[in-house]
Amino acid sequence: MATYKKDHLLGSDDHYAIHEDAKRYTLRDNGFLENKNGSFHYERVLSLNSQDKKKAKLKIIISKDIDELKLSAVTSNGLKKIDLYKSDQLEEEKKFVDGILDSLVTAKVLEKV
Repeated sequence: MATYKKDHLLGSDDHYAIHEDAKRYTLRDNGFLENKNGSFHYERVLSLNSQDKKKAKLKIIISKDIDELKLSAVTSNGLKKIDLYKSDQLEEEKKFVDGILDSLVTAKVLEKV
C-alpha cells in the first residue's frame, strides 16, 4: 500500500503527517503493531463495543522509516474505503475517529498540517 508524506481521511479537510518526534517506541506505546517488513499498523473498530463486527474501522499505516503514512476509514471487512463525513448516520464513528486522531496528535505521533 502506498504511503504519503501527508494524508487525510476521505471527506475530511484535516491533513496529517508524522510528527518529527515520533519514534518506534512512541508508535508501539500508542497501539501500533510492527509488521515483518518493519512498517507499523494501527487498526481500531469505531465503536464502544470492540466486538461489534459491523462497525467501520480506522486503519493507519506508517512506513518503516517513520516518515510516511496512510490513513483510511474502511468497512468492517476492510475491503472498501468509506467517507465518514458524508452523512449524519456515521456521526458516532466520526467522533471516534476525531478522538483517536486527537490523541495521536497529543502523543506526538501525528501532527496536523
